[in-house]
Amino acid sequence: MSELRLNIATREWVIIASERARRPNAFTETRHQPRTAERPLHDPHCPFCVGNEELDLEVERYPATGPWQLRIVRNKYPALHDQGPVMRRFDGLRRTLSGYGYHEVLVEHPHHNTTLGLMTNAEVKAVLEMYLRRGRAMSADPRVEQVVIFKNHGERAGASLQHPHSQLIAVPVVPADVRHRIEEARRFFDDTGQCVFCAMLADELASNERLVYANDDFVAFVLYAASSPFHIWILPRRHRASFFHIDETELDGLADVVREVFYRLYYRLNDPDFNLVLRSTPAKEPENGYFHWYLAVVPRLSYMAGFEMGSGIFINPSIPEACAAFLRE
Repeated sequence: MSELRLNIATREWVIIASERARRPNAFTETRHQPRTAERPLHDPHCPFCVGNEELDLEVERYPATGPWQLRIVRNKYPALHDQGPVMRRFDGLRRTLSGYGYHEVLVEHPHHNTTLGLMTNAEVKAVLEMYLRRGRAMSADPRVEQVVIFKNHGERAGASLQHPHSQLIAVPVVPADVRHRIEEARRFFDDTGQCVFCAMLADELASNERLVYANDDFVAFVLYAASSPFHIWILPRRHRASFFHIDETELDGLADVVREVFYRLYYRLNDPDFNLVLRSTPAKEPENGYFHWYLAVVPRLSYMAGFEMGSGIFINPSIPEACAAFLRE
């Protein structure tokens, strides 16, 4: 029988449609295009491939000399611009803020035909180190309130280019979605004296039903109230509110779990489209006991329709426990 499950961290309800749930292997992608590894190593028309670099857009590269492993470039068509002050205008009910911010692209690898699950741990770690370095630099700008780091892989996830890349956008406001999550976490902390994410992590480790992979520093699990098939959170075992305040020695463990999760998704689900999103506190908020940064991994295996738009309640046509077991195999 179908049931409604509550994500205790976000207070969002999800319908687990068990009566029409599909087996996990039914979500294995039937591809109309080659998998990532089957594409050419180099695409002469790709702006991110070696030899096609638009150097006027480059912010940073690693290593600084010789052949590059990864590059940070300004987005050619940025959503925001990093020039000028933040100007606010109020006109009755209309509020306007000047479009200040940063919009950068992290080119993750010189090869056109790879992705996080196919890279080495060292290559994934280099990507995470650049997240950390550029995110800290953006956060230091007093005009920045929130740094959003995300990766779109595949057309259904919103990617317009195939070359492996992530994006970093810094905005002069705290988005409502971020504020909502923080307020819910604070409410749970006020009621119980606990971090809700730490509580969820302890529960997942105790039950072991939805774990996908874990090491000494990080744990990956399919959410109990997953809003879509194979919706995974990667949480640090050590409580930190901000990703940008972590100990850099933890990056080895994070690289290991990120590569392992995406390796399993790539081979078990046949290279699905996905979104990766970093959830962290606003730039100016100090460390606290109630919020806990994490990575959200959302394979694009189902669609949002009218009911989801009208209610805010997602229908998940899979069983989270079965999805986790499928990835553990």
